[in-house]
Amino acid sequence: MATLNLGILAHVDAGKTSLTERLLHAAGVIDELGSVDSGTTRTDTLDLERRRGITIKSAVVSFVLRGTTVNLIDTPGHPDFIAEVERVLGVLDGAVLVVSAVEGVQAQTRVLARTLHRLRIPTLILVNKVDRGGARYGGVLDELAARISPALVPMSRVTGLGTKRAAVRARVDWLRLADHDDAVLAALVEDRPPPLRVRDKVHPVYFGSAITGAGIDELIDGITTLLPASRSGGGERPPSGTVFKVERGPAGEKLAYLRMFEGTLRVRDTVGADRVTGIRVFADGTTRAGEQLRAGQIGTVRGLTTIKIGDPVGVRLQAAHRAQFAPPSLETAVLAANRAALHTALAELAEQDPLIDLRQDDERREVYVSLYGEVQKEVIQATLAEQNGLRVTFRETTTLHIERIARVGEAAEFNKVDPNPFLATVGLRVSPAPAGSGVSFGLAVEPGAMPAAFFAAVEQTVRETLRQGVYGWPVPDAAVVMTRSGYSARQSHAHAVFDKSMSSTGGDFRNVTPLVLMAALRRAGTVVHEPIHAFRAEVPADTQAAVLPLLARLRAIPLATGPAGIDGQIPAAAVHELQRRLPALTRGEGVLDSAFDHWAPVRGPAPGRDRTGPDPADRKEYLLRVVRRSGAREVL
Repeated sequence: MATLNLGILAHVDAGKTSLTERLLHAAGVIDELGSVDSGTTRTDTLDLERRRGITIKSAVVSFVLRGTTVNLIDTPGHPDFIAEVERVLGVLDGAVLVVSAVEGVQAQTRVLARTLHRLRIPTLILVNKVDRGGARYGGVLDELAARISPALVPMSRVTGLGTKRAAVRARVDWLRLADHDDAVLAALVEDRPPPLRVRDKVHPVYFGSAITGAGIDELIDGITTLLPASRSGGGERPPSGTVFKVERGPAGEKLAYLRMFEGTLRVRDTVGADRVTGIRVFADGTTRAGEQLRAGQIGTVRGLTTIKIGDPVGVRLQAAHRAQFAPPSLETAVLAANRAALHTALAELAEQDPLIDLRQDDERREVYVSLYGEVQKEVIQATLAEQNGLRVTFRETTTLHIERIARVGEAAEFNKVDPNPFLATVGLRVSPAPAGSGVSFGLAVEPGAMPAAFFAAVEQTVRETLRQGVYGWPVPDAAVVMTRSGYSARQSHAHAVFDKSMSSTGGDFRNVTPLVLMAALRRAGTVVHEPIHAFRAEVPADTQAAVLPLLARLRAIPLATGPAGIDGQIPAAAVHELQRRLPALTRGEGVLDSAFDHWAPVRGPAPGRDRTGPDPADRKEYLLRVVRRSGAREVL
């Protein structure tokens, strides 16, 4: 049987979870539709999700639709939980992007669509809520064409639009696509059926209502005939899969959610240093214990104690997509009476959401977490209270910045040459790297010039050190090359054991690397960047004159104005203030929608962030702390 791993994605409140319920009902998995408002949906299982009426964690449910096994993954719609969506993208065969017929294309819709296009994930669009007052047909299609892709194929028409009697009938409108696809245009001219391939930015658009069921049959036709299902089965290929979610079971054991791309994973197979002790496969609306997980299937795996989100199981395939969304742009300190218990609990949360990115300041005795927004902070607070019995408070949320390298810089420290107290030679060159490329590490010395463990120590320390640049902010993109290397070979006194004071260790390289890297960064120079959001402020036309001065004070840049509102860009630090003040300027009618768009250089003096740990930019202070800890020769 063919298997389709399908993602349901949407801006919050577009009806994504309601669509999941409707598909489960159509497949016979549930007898009655659950309700988001009443907290009875199948995929929102957390108490917090049911209370708030939003999806926080991605959820998997499997069922059969018209001969195709669908592993459906319901994802969060709120932008604060975009990290959950990111992890799911790597395992999808296709997606349904849900758009409200009332609100139309919103900020998060655009973010999701751009990413789906970049990853070339075949995507159907459902314009939901056609039964709601204010629902639109042509207006939403125009918005989709302008903001998502002009290559649209409307697959249905609606009668009774905007009423409870709204009905949908299948009717393909090829004309919109003919303007962008020569094959379709040629077929229409020759009076033959045009080819419909869901590819690149070509999207079939369905209209319907997840609540009433109108148009859902037509959508199911599209899911089962247009999206690329694959044949499940192990075959003879080596196992290859990707972990996209990690949870803790009732006994605290780690559960890895795994999508298999090829081959078969079996109980008692080894993965790294671990052994698979149990497998549960998603099927028929639930999970069932199994001895194996085959290509195309999704399941949970026990026994992988060291596994992390994004890790491959077996052979890594290109099919597993890498991270696509911007990292969190906010940070806050988490405070609790029991600091040890707090750190343990936050470490478990970071295991499930690596982008929380714990940062501990031992001097101030504080732990910092990265955030996408205030709702996420509330969820962390509630989760720690309910699952760990911890009452926590937060310091004021601050905006995270990043540093970008301005030019090339080099530095070096030499073994047994003052003022270097460490038995290691390290030379590094840092260069700017394209945005989003990450940190690369290369060698301009012979790989055999010293033990591989010493090179590994340098690379690992480079990556750790770049979490705090010249101004204390992360340096996410950099090209680092090791230009010099040297060490003291293992030595000992006569009739004595190994003498560390005469022989290099990995610690020597870990201790000297931050000094070299920071010196190279200072010579290269870094520019602090702040996060910029794209926004749409829906405001009455007669109030725009009052809103524009506020935008100017908040350093926002209006890019387009029209009767329905204002589109533009605004520093992330000013979004909350705009949200707070907009209602008073618009008779309470203003609605703000925003999402991260890009990083931009900070105007004026560069802001700094307090550094955690020894500061390699302050050589004397660094050596006072590190030399005494390591036992190296004191040279200050």
